[in-house]
Amino acid sequence: MITTRRLQRSFADGLISEAVDDLWEPWMRYADQALEDEALLLIIQQELAKRYKKSKTRGRPGTTAEIILRMMLLKHFRDWSFEDLTREVRANLVYREFTRIGGGKVPDDKTMGRLARQLGPEVVEQLHQRVVKIALEKKVATGRKLRVDTTVVETNVHYPTDSSLLGDGVRVLTRVMKKVGQVAGQVGTALRDRTRSIKLKVLAIARASRNKTESGKQKLKQAYVALLEAASRVVGQAKTFSREIAERVKRGNRKLLAKSKRQLDEMIPRVQQILRQTRQRVLHGNTRAEGKLVSLFEPETEVIRKGKAKKPNEFGKLVKIQEAENQLITHYEVLEKRPADSTLLIPSIEQHIRQFGHAPAALAADPGFFSAANENAAQTLGVKRVSIPSNGTPGKQRKEQQKKRWFKKLQKWRTGCEGRISVLKRRHGLYRSRYRGLGGMKRWVGLGVIADNLIHIGDHMAAIDKTRS
Repeated sequence: MITTRRLQRSFADGLISEAVDDLWEPWMRYADQALEDEALLLIIQQELAKRYKKSKTRGRPGTTAEIILRMMLLKHFRDWSFEDLTREVRANLVYREFTRIGGGKVPDDKTMGRLARQLGPEVVEQLHQRVVKIALEKKVATGRKLRVDTTVVETNVHYPTDSSLLGDGVRVLTRVMKKVGQVAGQVGTALRDRTRSIKLKVLAIARASRNKTESGKQKLKQAYVALLEAASRVVGQAKTFSREIAERVKRGNRKLLAKSKRQLDEMIPRVQQILRQTRQRVLHGNTRAEGKLVSLFEPETEVIRKGKAKKPNEFGKLVKIQEAENQLITHYEVLEKRPADSTLLIPSIEQHIRQFGHAPAALAADPGFFSAANENAAQTLGVKRVSIPSNGTPGKQRKEQQKKRWFKKLQKWRTGCEGRISVLKRRHGLYRSRYRGLGGMKRWVGLGVIADNLIHIGDHMAAIDKTRS
């Protein structure tokens, strides 16, 4: 049975509440008040109720929506793993009080992982929009200003090279075929394990790549040709296994064989794509193969170049962050395919208008968002001052405009976006998504943004109370 709150607090809860009353961080008090919102808990309860029929009314009492919401946000407040989360909450009375667990049993890490996966990206987006509305009700932001920026959130992948990707593909296909062999026995095609020879070929490529002479390049090419041939044979064998499972040549536990076939059918096209792009690069010198993959396990990962000297290539997804006053992130978006930054400006203004009911009086962004059409469209929508430096050589009139005091002041305020993104990455773990897939990336970014917003709501309200007192 899924309820929004615990039906009855225990005697131990009262003792814990009294013991930690003066140990809370200032922002936590106001974040705690914001999380009392009934609409937030109903979003969680409605989503968890979809797991089983009549979950709202029948069955044993499960973890309440309030505890799940607070545990998930505490995880992203501190950038913990699920194991760290359960250990810290069990050991810390303040966290027990904040999560409303009190003297009760803390859900274990596996339980929290399953419940967290139930909250999809759409649910996290609903939670974020509700938190933004709470901030507006508390007058944290009025929507007079808007600043927009983009950043890259990396997927949880190793640095991709052709040889390492082929090694991953062979390892995964061989592992699945071994499971099929254990279930089906010696019926049909026998498995030939090539993982050792593939590993030796990958090591030979690594050694040859250090030699920059012409002979070294020839050795590297020869090693890649040998690796491609061996990997192709593994793919052919995997196709045979998949066909024999479908034709019932290999028999045994149907459920396990069906799962293995799905895994083979999913991985074979990906390994074939890596074979194609490796041939294109090594044999033909083409580094821009169509449909390029940089990870077998996160196929949506893109190669993104943002001109950073320290990290010229980033592997992940582009994320748009837009803020209003007092560092409130009003909207975020994980972009499925990387667009030009200039195409994101007008949708950001329209989103701002939907949230606040009016256009921002001032808009600031970096030169990547600049275009004359964007400036005109922003002013048409009602933005009075648009501070976006030209991304080319500005003319005389443009130079004069960019030297104006209001333009420079807004640009100075815009640089706060860089700091906000840095905090999201350092404090809330947005430098790399630990959840799998595009949906997992959206959940990871959304929960990090909600956590950051609640901290700023708490800080803002605490500062107001301090000035009043």
